[in-house]
Amino acid sequence: MKNKNQHTLNNLLKETYKKFLLKILLAALLTFIFIIITFFIINTLDFQWAYNMYPILYYSIRDLWYSGYFILYSTILLFLIWTIFVLILLYRMLKKVFSYINAVSDASNKLLDENVSIIELPDGLEEIQNKMNILKMTSEKNARLAKESEKRKNDLIVYLAHDLKTPLTSLIGYFSLIDEAKDMPNPQREKYVKIALEKSYKLEDLINELFYIARFNSETIILEKQEINLNMMIEQIIDDFYPILKELKKEIQYSYNENIKIYADPDKLYRAFNNLLKNAINYSIDKTIKIETITHDDKVDILISNRTKKIPKEKLDKIFEKFYRVDSSRTSRTGGSGLGLAIVKEIINLHDGNVHATSDDEYIKFHIQLPVKKS
Repeated sequence: MKNKNQHTLNNLLKETYKKFLLKILLAALLTFIFIIITFFIINTLDFQWAYNMYPILYYSIRDLWYSGYFILYSTILLFLIWTIFVLILLYRMLKKVFSYINAVSDASNKLLDENVSIIELPDGLEEIQNKMNILKMTSEKNARLAKESEKRKNDLIVYLAHDLKTPLTSLIGYFSLIDEAKDMPNPQREKYVKIALEKSYKLEDLINELFYIARFNSETIILEKQEINLNMMIEQIIDDFYPILKELKKEIQYSYNENIKIYADPDKLYRAFNNLLKNAINYSIDKTIKIETITHDDKVDILISNRTKKIPKEKLDKIFEKFYRVDSSRTSRTGGSGLGLAIVKEIINLHDGNVHATSDDEYIKFHIQLPVKKS
């Protein structure tokens, strides 16, 4: 950006300098023409009228002309006039150049000024003006997004701190009961131990979320690609969710026409689809979640759809942003870190694919597209 602006400014200064040289050459040409015309007039015209009206002046000029001093004096006079003209042009050129430099310098100070909405520069600097306004708008947008991201991250820390405290408090409570009641019946003791174990798993999940938050912000995801069967991977992920689906009385319907092979990192892609299905299971208000794969020449579309609460378009456009959650009144049951879909987008993009979401009334559909391995 800086180099482009410098290049534009240099071109503008060159044009100004060219105009300055042209004006000097034009002035020199006019001066030369004036001298030639003067000599022609003096040598060819009859100045009898001047002799009749001003004889003294006539003889003075004639003597000066024939003595040769007339040419010298007139040349000196014309040179002085030309020099003054050049100095005036030089002054105007330098004034214009410094006005450009000052305008750009002042405008650069306004790039971070929130009170200035649009930067305006003098005529001739339209290209730099447009670039600086684009830079200013981009900077303001990035600053706004950074503030929103920071707010969502702070909210996330508060939410996670609360959710970490809840199972931890329960663990302490149940273990205290077990420790204090030495003669507690075995069935009751087993019940408390089972509840404490469930709370421990919940605590582990939350700690893992915190780990992924730190890892997502500090590391670049590196892929280790190999040939994988996409259908088998999705079926494996569905099987892994069987206990949760059974508990929630939900099901996943998966339909495809042919086996699809892709070249991808199985672990990373597994996590991406795992996050998508976990999101669908947690937020679906219907018992059925549908998955469909459609193959094209060199692409495969994976569609994941479920019925959920209606999502406004302005929220739907942000669901792949880090730390963003559609439901601000999160619960321990369904609330995540707000990183799940952001990680999905990162992984799919690294595989030269793309992902987006659409919503129709109360149904949301995730569209994932990946390149197919060529035979």
